[in-house]
Amino acid sequence: MIRTITALFILTFASSLTLASEDAHPPKQITWPFEGALGKVDRQAAQRGFQVYKEVCAACHGLYNVSYRNLKDIGFSESEIKEIAKNYTVKDGPNEEGEMFERPATPADKFVRPYPNEQAARASNNGAYPPDLSLIVKARGDGANYLFSLLTGYAEAPSNFKLMTGLYYNPYFPGGQIAMPPPLTEGQVTYMDGTKSSVEQMAHDLTVFLQWTAEPEMEHRKSMGLKVMIFLVFFTIFFYISKRTIWQKLRE
Repeated sequence: MIRTITALFILTFASSLTLASEDAHPPKQITWPFEGALGKVDRQAAQRGFQVYKEVCAACHGLYNVSYRNLKDIGFSESEIKEIAKNYTVKDGPNEEGEMFERPATPADKFVRPYPNEQAARASNNGAYPPDLSLIVKARGDGANYLFSLLTGYAEAPSNFKLMTGLYYNPYFPGGQIAMPPPLTEGQVTYMDGTKSSVEQMAHDLTVFLQWTAEPEMEHRKSMGLKVMIFLVFFTIFFYISKRTIWQKLRE
């Protein structure tokens, strides 16, 4: 009996999630530089995306799985990373007196979290809990396209749509309404390389950066996969020729 009730509950919950996802528009399909067997991280775009994260997203969203020194992988120099890290403060200790103390962050530290705990985060966001962004691209179906669509998808709610108080209309979010205000506005970030910071450009660059945080090993994995495939093809041909040669001698 208990198993039956549990199964019914799981089926009902899964059905509700399916219905909620069906309410959302399918994500826009974008061609990304990291797609495919030979895909790579666009480091210039990733650096711009980090700037968007730092200036726009970091006030609410953390990158719990990323250290400042990891930024070297997308082209930042050691001196640049040290300069970035020292602008943040981390709690450390205990010291010789047994007390905790604060110090400037170093490249070895994880990205400093915007809130000390979940309760503080919810209190600052009307009860909503801003998710960690370090794995957000892998945590959502069609992750990169979904994130780009969400960031660029805010619009006025249709006249026949009942929008709850304090929420914002976004057709790419399940249910069509989301607690996060539109995070990006035209010209919000002044890119160091002079790139025009349209909403679409910032959303693109941020998505490239967050794809890297979700899969920092992607290029190495694809490189190894390609080497293995070449290895297998070479030895398949080698063993095929060897087999033909050996059987040819036996027939003679």
